[in-house]
Amino acid sequence: QVQLVESGGGWVQPGGSLTLSCTASRSISSINVMGWYRQAPGKQRELVAIIPITGRTNYRDSVKGRFTMSRDNAKKTVTLQMNSLRPEDTAVYYCNGVETTSSSTYMYWGQGTQVTVSS
Repeated sequence: QVQLVESGGGWVQPGGSLTLSCTASRSISSINVMGWYRQAPGKQRELVAIIPITGRTNYRDSVKGRFTMSRDNAKKTVTLQMNSLRPEDTAVYYCNGVETTSSSTYMYWGQGTQVTVSS
């Protein structure tokens, strides 16, 4: 098991920036994929970005070129740098991890952090 805790959410004007962080309770070096998801009011949770242990980070089309996800296994953290924020980016952002062992697959979620983009 691993607990994930997000931080860094808040209110920002359109065009502004925020950096979200997700800190794990233990090493994330064995977690195959780390991701950020978001859920806006009345909408389904959607994938924002995922980063595997090795390989390229993938982003949903609407955030490409604006958001950057990074992973630091030694610091047990993943971050989401969000630039040029838009009102439609307003949502609760969740950190996610998927860990696959020889016997099972585990999915971990944080509690979420609110991001509000408005003038």
